[in-house]
Amino acid sequence: MQSVDVDLLISADEYLKYYRGESQVVSCRARDGRRLRFPVGILQPFLKHNGICGSFRIRFDAQGKFVDILPL
Repeated sequence: MQSVDVDLLISADEYLKYYRGESQVVSCRARDGRRLRFPVGILQPFLKHNGICGSFRIRFDAQGKFVDILPL
């Protein structure tokens, strides 16, 4: 299983844009420099009143399919 670590800071207002459907995909840079794009829905369990702030490990299989996301 492969993984990538990311640090995210998404304000509540910014997340609201995703919620409204203005965008379905989060784009960010991983700690190792790779550019990632993933569905915003995987972040739902980590949404707080002030948005999403934290470090996460995104795991995926050999075909690049999402497996899970874990807080670090």
